[in-house]
Amino acid sequence: MSEQKSRRSFLKAVPAVVAGAVTTNVFAQQQGPVGPISRATVDCAEAITGLDFHSAEEEAIARSLNGNLSTYQQLRQIEIPHDTEVSLTFRPYLPGEKPAGPATPGRAVRYSKPAPATLKRPANLEDVAFWPVTKLASLIERRLVTSTELTQMYLARLDRYQPLLHFAVTITKDLALQQAAEADKAIAAGKYKGPLHGIPWGAKDLFATKGIATTWGAEPYINQVPDYDATIVERLRDAGAVLVAKLTMGALAQGDQWFGGRTRNPWNPQAGASGSSAGPGSATAAGCVGFSIGTETRGSIISPSTVNGVVGLRPTYGRVSRYGAMELSWTMDKVGPMCRTVEDCVLVFNAIYGPDGRDESVADAAFNWNPAAPLSGYRIGYVRSDFEAQPAGQGGRGGGRGGAADPSQQQQAAERLKNMQQVLTEMQKLGAKLEPVELPDYPANALSFVLSVESAAAFDDLLRSRGTDLMNNSSWPATFRANRFVPAVEYIRAQRIRTLLMREWGAFMDKYDAFISSNGAGLAATNLTGHPAIALKCGFVNNLPQTLMVTGGLYDEAAICRIALAYEQATEWKDRHPTMKA
Repeated sequence: MSEQKSRRSFLKAVPAVVAGAVTTNVFAQQQGPVGPISRATVDCAEAITGLDFHSAEEEAIARSLNGNLSTYQQLRQIEIPHDTEVSLTFRPYLPGEKPAGPATPGRAVRYSKPAPATLKRPANLEDVAFWPVTKLASLIERRLVTSTELTQMYLARLDRYQPLLHFAVTITKDLALQQAAEADKAIAAGKYKGPLHGIPWGAKDLFATKGIATTWGAEPYINQVPDYDATIVERLRDAGAVLVAKLTMGALAQGDQWFGGRTRNPWNPQAGASGSSAGPGSATAAGCVGFSIGTETRGSIISPSTVNGVVGLRPTYGRVSRYGAMELSWTMDKVGPMCRTVEDCVLVFNAIYGPDGRDESVADAAFNWNPAAPLSGYRIGYVRSDFEAQPAGQGGRGGGRGGAADPSQQQQAAERLKNMQQVLTEMQKLGAKLEPVELPDYPANALSFVLSVESAAAFDDLLRSRGTDLMNNSSWPATFRANRFVPAVEYIRAQRIRTLLMREWGAFMDKYDAFISSNGAGLAATNLTGHPAIALKCGFVNNLPQTLMVTGGLYDEAAICRIALAYEQATEWKDRHPTMKA
């Protein structure tokens, strides 16, 4: 047995106190630290991490840290393009549960089409501004409207409502008219590509667009112009869609405040659009694009979909390529559609999902869409606390939630509860068998710093160059600075605990095909586990939209979309849109 193995075996065998004494004596025989980091520095750092070492151990740590400084400096001299992935890839599925393929993006899927006799060109083309893609596509396919006409209408609305809502960074007029003309030419030649052909759309301004500014919503990147297109831009172009705008996002994907101001909510322009996919939410709800693409790391599709009253699909982590998208968190970022109906989300998702050979996190998993599947075939849970009145003393009297003392707040809470209970009634009418559930009680919020640490790593060059000094009204600089001091050991430990969280949620989801809730239930946990969710309107409170969220199993977007579609078609909410005055 080698000396090294013998020592390891010894330290494993002896009591911890004795092993500590042996280690301390070894440290004590070594020289003191040489460099700017002293034992006192280490002692202070211990307070940051909640640890306590002996003096001799601190001396040894200081020596090691001083030695590391030169290595850090050497590594910092290496330029790292922002789109460089870490050499570790997160997979949301557990061992032995790899999803079945293949992915077939762009393959024809079933969707509803209006009967020919009911579809006519309106006298005023702007009357179709709020139409879903499924109806707009029929107008174009039957050549009742050209893509150029539709594009010009949406470009005009973008110009008109931009001063009110601040939802666009760049309106891509020249590109849009060029792509629309190409679509019209192909359709006239009998080369119709499918339901997205000729449909105007908007991209969150973190997706690379060749020759067009991609600002990430932040002052340091105002003049950033990529020389390539993101995968989702390529795939939607290949589907014939027309890019009309780069839509706003909160600075570096946080909130709805960007360098040009605050993106506004079309239902209430005095309020914000939430974030970070603020522009996609606002522009889609305002009828200024046919559909849009957003991203979510920890709520950035679900939250603005909720506030702006659109349908937002957050796919499973690793469903849609992030190639060409700004990295915020390598193990949490997701790309998904934001539309006016569930079917529109299905059509857009079907065009953009699947491997591209660039983003290795993307799984070769099938998307088997069946819009006729009966709800009775799904195991559906509902989060009890979101649908049932709280007992007196735990949620106020008369079923109010949150113990609100203000009468108007109590009334709004009662309306929210009534809307949620009506969801159960409608679902049961549709044949759904519903079961009350309690979500896994696991400390997911304690893992939230995973996002902060990864974002600090992603923007470390910006921080150290003082580029963050250019950012106004953003908390990111402080976050980046603080998370520079999170130990790698704690980050890796958190990722290991994340695996336990995945197991916990995996066991829970094994019992159900989906669960329904308000927009916040399980949001933090499922963004860490990678489960998909879809948000859609389920009523109004104080003239503002209220949202139902359907969360499902990994790679099973088809199930949550089917459940959401059944509810959407049975209710009136999809037909209600904001009224705005420019």
